[in-house]
Amino acid sequence: MSEPADLSLDEALQYAIGLHQNQQLEGAEQVYRRVLAVAPDHPDALHLLGMVLHQTGRGDEGIASIRRAIELVPDYAGYHNNLGNIHVSRHELPEATAAYERAGALQPGSADLQNNLGSLYRAQKRPADARAAYLRAIELDPRHLNAHNNLGLLAAAQDDLPESIRWYCKSIELLPEHPDGRKLLGMTYYTMGKVREAAEVFRQWLADEPGHPMAQHMFAACSGSGAPERASDDYVEYTFDHFADSFETQLNERLDYRAPQLCAQLLARLLPPAAQQFTVLDAGCGTGLCGPLVAPWARVLVGVDLSGGMLKHAQTKGVYGDLYKAELTEFLRESPGQWDVMLSADTLCYFGDLMPLMAAASGSVKPGGLMVFTVEALPDDRPEMFHLEPHGRYAHARAHVEAALAANGFTLVEISGETLRQEGGKPVTGWLVAARR
Repeated sequence: MSEPADLSLDEALQYAIGLHQNQQLEGAEQVYRRVLAVAPDHPDALHLLGMVLHQTGRGDEGIASIRRAIELVPDYAGYHNNLGNIHVSRHELPEATAAYERAGALQPGSADLQNNLGSLYRAQKRPADARAAYLRAIELDPRHLNAHNNLGLLAAAQDDLPESIRWYCKSIELLPEHPDGRKLLGMTYYTMGKVREAAEVFRQWLADEPGHPMAQHMFAACSGSGAPERASDDYVEYTFDHFADSFETQLNERLDYRAPQLCAQLLARLLPPAAQQFTVLDAGCGTGLCGPLVAPWARVLVGVDLSGGMLKHAQTKGVYGDLYKAELTEFLRESPGQWDVMLSADTLCYFGDLMPLMAAASGSVKPGGLMVFTVEALPDDRPEMFHLEPHGRYAHARAHVEAALAANGFTLVEISGETLRQEGGKPVTGWLVAARR
């Protein structure tokens, strides 16, 4: 897309917005800057430049640019809302609260703003304020699905699962074809230990929408019928594209999410002092939680993930040289002998049989290279080598992990049982593994 000549200021701004919407961020930034070279106090250009800067990993500059737009036009709610969104993505909750509250005061009739504010209060462990904001969103828009589902999440966080189910059922009544209410209802039944009821939710969903990737996968997980040897590409992409915007917020609300930190700590013990000396692959990088932790060792840091939505958030971390949207096994097969270090936090739990993946990793990790990863642990008293659990992820026996490594030319360096995170008030245990090629 080439820039037409002789554009007016407004035409140039619209041209830049088109580039921005098409994810041509470098071109959009250039045109926004050209507009600002002519009109340094153009508030929309400052605001939108700030968004691009954040999206390309320059969050401090982005915030400064949006704050300048707010100085020029202090009463526009959209500027405050987007400033709040950036602060949320950076886990700067007091600053996000101030921005959202200002946006809500400027646009009191916006149900979306009230819902955003409720989610922020929920993240800050302010349940009464969160509930009031969600109810206000529903008062403003009785069909606001996210507010209904968020009230369910709020009730679940307070261990009131029957109340949680009530809100999810209301959401489904409002819009039966919307997936979030069904997914949350099924997972709440699972949390309550009612796996049969959970399976029935997903069975009904699958009957209504045959082939829906989440309904199909979760019915298999809860019913034990027709479980695949790994999660389908469609399921992974669908799940994490829909989860991307709230992924880090939800993980922070869970107690002690540790997989990225555990992988980084193990790497720090096994690698020489960091000097940006290695080619590093973040396999299943998601939103990039591992990236900043391992960047000090990386001469080249590459991330790969099947979810484009997650990759957009990873880009904002500003540490990856390249990010690729690809299925992990195929990506490894197509990048032979590339990596000194490969790490994978909370990704291999979407693979059942690890043999094909380890075969691909064996060809992609350099001889002498290091691989560090986590998988969820199958209890010792279970006879299977791997199993699709009702929460939708696979758990693996230690024997299967060790066999898959040995069969594909890896030498086990160490394996330890760890608590990866909390879920439903219970620890999720897993294996933290290091192996040499």
